[in-house]
Order: sequence, then structure tokens, then C-alpha cells
Amino acid sequence: MKSIHFVGIGGIGLSALARYLKKEGYTISGSDMRETRITRALVDEGIDVCIPHCPESIKDQDIVIYSAAVKDTNVELIEARKRGIMTLSRKDALPLILKEKRVFSVCGAHGKSTTSAILASMVDGSVIIGAESKQFDTNMHYQVSNNIIFEADESDSSFLNSNPYIAIVTNAEPEHMEFYHYDYDKFYAAYKSFLQSATIRVINAEDKFLSTLGDMDAIRLYPSRDITELKTILRNGEPFTSFILKDLGRFEVWGIGEHIAIDASLAILASINEIDLETTREKIKNYRGIKKRFDILTKTDNYALVDDYGHHPTEIKATIHSAQIYANLLHLDKITAIWQPHKYSRTIDNLQGFVNCFAGVDELIIMPVWSAGEAKREIDFIKEFEQYKPEFIDTLKRDGDFIDLDNHKKLDSGLVIGFGAGDITYQLRGA
Repeated sequence: MKSIHFVGIGGIGLSALARYLKKEGYTISGSDMRETRITRALVDEGIDVCIPHCPESIKDQDIVIYSAAVKDTNVELIEARKRGIMTLSRKDALPLILKEKRVFSVCGAHGKSTTSAILASMVDGSVIIGAESKQFDTNMHYQVSNNIIFEADESDSSFLNSNPYIAIVTNAEPEHMEFYHYDYDKFYAAYKSFLQSATIRVINAEDKFLSTLGDMDAIRLYPSRDITELKTILRNGEPFTSFILKDLGRFEVWGIGEHIAIDASLAILASINEIDLETTREKIKNYRGIKKRFDILTKTDNYALVDDYGHHPTEIKATIHSAQIYANLLHLDKITAIWQPHKYSRTIDNLQGFVNCFAGVDELIIMPVWSAGEAKREIDFIKEFEQYKPEFIDTLKRDGDFIDLDNHKKLDSGLVIGFGAGDITYQLRGA
């Protein structure tokens, strides 16, 4: 039995791999900078977790796997290499983990977590995603099966190592361009290589780049013509989207908006390669959303609080449209958006997109940039977002159902929705 140590085990991606390999019979340990809800859960599951990183946690492990955020100066990597232990980045470890598996690999700038979780509601197999499925209440659900539903990551080109049997691409909008040195040819070539490596390909054919791959054998979704009669339904306050897909009939999936119908349609077109149509139609109803994606935290007669991971203008714009639909269904009279920008590079690269994407909100509140380790860069938020007359806060706090801002203002009416991939989610949840 092999022993594997994960440096940065508290991350959403690395923790899923650690959980999976533990179920596969490996001895797992790990470390992280600080204790979190994820690291506490891993300990409860029988994984030895060291907080913070320390060289003593490197013992006689066979392999040390580390996250993209971990640098060569990390004390555990130094110790492992001194001992001659194999060290692999998450990206380079994927071939060892996935090479013998039948992988349903989902990628794209937006919607890959949702598409993966919807697919997992229909296709039997283990699930490894970069979010927590509400259906399984985890980011890793294990089944004794050769199938793996896997959320692949384009941010560091690790999706090229995911060994796809079925490759699903939701979109190929440029993102994480700093990794690709702002070379668009290199970026798109990576997506093309990912698709070419798969046996079956399912793509959103209206994406600007994917639409150019006319010579590639693929199952193509044309959302504007293939998805019809789309409507939102409320059941016990929970939102569902109903739609007709091509000539396959009507489907119903948890969530709101055209983007949910697109994600669900891609998952359906992949699943019917494995299971019959009517089973697909029934099993998709098991999907109940994923945490931090239009995650409804609380709801009263005149108030709702939603947490959303959106950290790119395209995502935020689509989610605000969903918020408008939801607010109308609940008869809420205003929408307040709280935004924690994620990374200086992303904010600057997409600044005009961020300015435009909040159109439709009644109130915009901006928090400090969550740097994700980047050096501080100056952004004039007051000037750039002046059309919204935004408020600026440092922190917020959950008070029962409601939100207290650090300027002593309370948000207790209308639809309040928080956006960001930093720690805003924990502030909104009072965690």
C-alpha cells in the first residue's frame, strides 16, 4: 500500500483527490497553512493533517503531491526532496491517479463545477469536483467503479492530464491568461489538445472558439436553437429550470437561468451515451445545486441571502440575471450585490467587464481585493464604478438571517447576493 502526503490538502481540489485516494486504499496525510472547515472534516475522516506546514510531517511517504499555490521554498517540499521522496504537482499527479480510469472530464471557463455535478447525478461513478455537491454533501463521492466524473482545470493546463474518455467543454472563454503568458494561440491549442485526446466530445458549439472546430467529430449543442420553452418554476421556494432539449423532450433541473439549462444540456448529451434517455430524465432531478453557486443561504417573506462563487464578469452577469428572475418570483423589491474582487490580475484584465456586469443591481457594495497571494496593484474603484455610487466596506458579519456591514448598516430586505472566490463565503455564512 502506498503512502501519499498532500501539501495544501485544505484546498477544494487537492482535498477531493486525497479523499478519493484514501477510499482507493492509500494511506493519506497532509498539511496546510491554517485550520479550516475542510481540514477539520478531513481529520474526522481519518486523515492525519498537520497545521501549519512543518518538515516533521514528512516521514516515509512514497509520494508528496502539492497544490499550485505551494512554492519550492515550502519546508515540506524541501524535506521531501532531501529524503529523495518523489514530489509531484497536482497537475503532474493526475496521470497516476486517472490513467486506468474511464474519465468523464468537464472543463471550461464557466459552469464546469455545475456541469460536473449535474452529470454526477445521472452517471454512476466516483465524483471528483472543485466544489461541494449538495446531493452528496462533499467534493468527492466514491463508488466502486471504473467511471470517474472529474472537473478538469484549464487554469494551469492540468486538464491535458485528465485522460478523458468523454470530454465536455462548456466554453473556452479566455481566463487565467497569465499562465499562458497572454498567448491566445497557446491557450486555444490547449483546449483543442484536450478535446482531441478524448474518445467522445461534447461541446457548446456557440462558443466563439469551439464554433471553429467544424472538422472535429463531436456532439454539438447549439443553445439558441436546441434549448426551447425555457421557464423557471418555484417549488417550496426552491427554483427549478424546465426546458425542452432538441427532440429529446422536456427536462427539469435545479437552478435558474439559461446558463443552467446549457450546463444541464451538455451533461444530458454526455450521459445518454451511457444510460437510456428516460433514466437520464429522472436521475437529473437528484441534482440539488452546489455550494457557493447561487447558494440560497436563507429566505424570509421579504428577504433572501445568496452566496455565489462568481469571480469573472461573464459569471456575475449571468448570475445577476438569475437573481432578477428569483427576486421577481419572490416579490422582492431590490437586489443588493456585495462583491469581493478576486486577484488583482483578473480584476485589471477584465475591469470594463466588471464595470458592466453589475448592471441591473440596485445597490453595489465593494470589498477589498482578495489577492490570492498576488502583490498589491492600484485600482481606482471609486472612479471606475462611480455609476453605481458603490459603498465600500472591509468586512461583513452574519447576524441571524441578516448581514451587518462594518459601516453599521444592516441588510435585512430584498435579495442580497455575495460574489467572490475569496473568504466572502465564510463571512456570509458566519463560519
